[in-house]
Amino acid sequence: MKHRFLFSLLGCVFFAVSPSFSEVRTLYLSSSGNDLNSGEENAPLASLSEIRERISLICNSAEKPDTLKIHVSGGVYRISHPLILDASLTGGVPLVFEGSASGESVFSGGFELDTFVRISDRLWKTYIPEVAEEGFYFEQLYINGERRFRAQTPNRGEFYTIRRVTQTVLDSTGGDRMPRWSVLQVDPETRFALSNSPSVTPPLATFYHKWDVTRRHLLHQDTSGVLYCAGEGMKSWNPIDTRSRFTIENDKAFLDAPGEWFLSKDGWLYYIPCEGETPENTVCTVPVTERFIIIRGSSDRFVENISFRNLSFETAGYKTPWLGNEPAQAAAPIGAVIEADYARYIRFENCTIAHTGLGGIWFREGCSDCKVEHCHLYDLGAGGVKIGATVVDPEDETYLTHHITLDNNIIQHGGYVFPCAVGVVIFNASDNRITHNDIADFRYTGVSVGWVWGYSPSFSKRNIIEYNHIHHLGWGELSDMGGVYTLGLSEGTSVSHNRVHHIYSLYYGGWGLYTDEGSTGITIENNLVYRCKSGGFHQHYGRDNVVRNNIFGGQIRTQLEATRVEEHLSFTFTNNIVYYDSGVLGGINWEKVGHRSDYNCYFDARQLPVKFGDISFESWQAQGQDKHSVIADPCFADVSRFDFTPKNSRLLRKIGFVPFDLEEAGVYGSSEWEEKAVLSDELLQAFDARIAEYEGAGTSDW
Repeated sequence: MKHRFLFSLLGCVFFAVSPSFSEVRTLYLSSSGNDLNSGEENAPLASLSEIRERISLICNSAEKPDTLKIHVSGGVYRISHPLILDASLTGGVPLVFEGSASGESVFSGGFELDTFVRISDRLWKTYIPEVAEEGFYFEQLYINGERRFRAQTPNRGEFYTIRRVTQTVLDSTGGDRMPRWSVLQVDPETRFALSNSPSVTPPLATFYHKWDVTRRHLLHQDTSGVLYCAGEGMKSWNPIDTRSRFTIENDKAFLDAPGEWFLSKDGWLYYIPCEGETPENTVCTVPVTERFIIIRGSSDRFVENISFRNLSFETAGYKTPWLGNEPAQAAAPIGAVIEADYARYIRFENCTIAHTGLGGIWFREGCSDCKVEHCHLYDLGAGGVKIGATVVDPEDETYLTHHITLDNNIIQHGGYVFPCAVGVVIFNASDNRITHNDIADFRYTGVSVGWVWGYSPSFSKRNIIEYNHIHHLGWGELSDMGGVYTLGLSEGTSVSHNRVHHIYSLYYGGWGLYTDEGSTGITIENNLVYRCKSGGFHQHYGRDNVVRNNIFGGQIRTQLEATRVEEHLSFTFTNNIVYYDSGVLGGINWEKVGHRSDYNCYFDARQLPVKFGDISFESWQAQGQDKHSVIADPCFADVSRFDFTPKNSRLLRKIGFVPFDLEEAGVYGSSEWEEKAVLSDELLQAFDARIAEYEGAGTSDW
């Protein structure tokens, strides 16, 4: 204390550069604590709700500290509602929530059910009185920390096709493009029967159509098998049609596969166990909350300086509204278990978010200078991280989110409730950095950037998408997707040094790098892209994009595609290596779209002639394109193992290709952390089997 007093006499200038002398107060939280305790180390508190009360008292007192730290001991903390942090609570005092370094500190939004009893070896049940007596219900369930799925037909990975769809308009006041309300009559190709068992909610149909899903409760099934469901009118640009597919869940008649469950209105939960499960070794957890944390500032009072370290947020749910969910690209309206508005300097470090009904994190309106680092997000109902608002006020800059950093995170296994969700999506937001992340096992796009279609003014500028490993997306369930997908005027945006592979769509649009409507001013360089269904690169339409020094290796059907022919320069394509052993080189309108192409290497490993559509390479050069490009083997190290290191140094010099480290993309750090990002052999084999099945069946492309 004496030394601190002497230093203070040296003046405020010295103190300003010596933050180590600031006062830090600590509250302690323990699973064995008591909310009547003082909150000191030897008398910890027990609940997050009591912690919030103490934060308010301390941070709004006359003697508030410079920093308030909340130390969370190892253990599991049950929460039934989200922690709300607002400016009035914190009083401007920085908060640090920090878990135990020696043990896992878990906030769980679920509770454990009583032990199952056997009806038979293939069917168990347990009674939940809250369902029968209080109307409690849930749509997600977790067994031993793994997601299990409601009884569904057909079983997971399979889909019904549609013979006919009819829309009966109930209310036509929705405008010229679509009715406001309607009833869908869906005639499936395959007949199935409903049990009419008393479930808490009706059976739920999920329709997969192009890049969207529509989720609607069934109202009725007539004697001919036609299904009826109500909701908003179908979108004219992407209606449900005979190329759409669907599944039905939540009926006892569909309870026929290991891991499926059904919740009856009378309180009985039925479950078909997986191999190796017994009632004695099974812990069944159901969610009671949708969200974990809400950080809520305002345009005139931001929430600032809150850090979360070494914490796990696990088990949360989602309940489908009565009228279901209308289609929305990237599941844009769907929230996250952690949401922030008008927040600055928020940081998540070494945290886990898992087993959710919603997405992971959303920095929505007016957020800036926030970071998510070394976090593991997995088993997600929707996407991983969202940045920016879907709708902003152009007259109010406080709406805009900017300077958000996602670095060195594992974001995998998502879209289980909303298959159209995205690993990372940037809406109306600028100057964000998405770097060194591993993004995998979603049913749609990996990283989506921009939220303006066409050449209208856009706020999505200078976003950096670099050094990410983006892979195993699509699973042949939706269409029109990309490993990296962009929209609108995006000047200063960089998509570089990424490793993108195994993107597989149902019909069209399984692209590695996809510059969609109006994409402008984007630099795409030093990326490795391989094993994508519809092409390594595709531009729908845009202006002045630069595609250079990339390796496009072994896409399945087409290597390069472009769609809309416009009068301006759409993109330049230079210093790239394009290698293929199946499909064609240039698809759709590649030879027609206005672009400049030169100093590239093209090589068909089958020794077939290189052609752009019906144009031979010689005729292509005669048109002024690829004058200095060559047809040559880049001599990759081992294509069978996806090692695309080019060994033909003479070729590289000739086309001006600058080698880059193919292994630098993805997470970094300890071997344990890097190994955590590796997908299981079982999942990889299942993905390859899906490709083989669809390619063998000749699933058509549009």
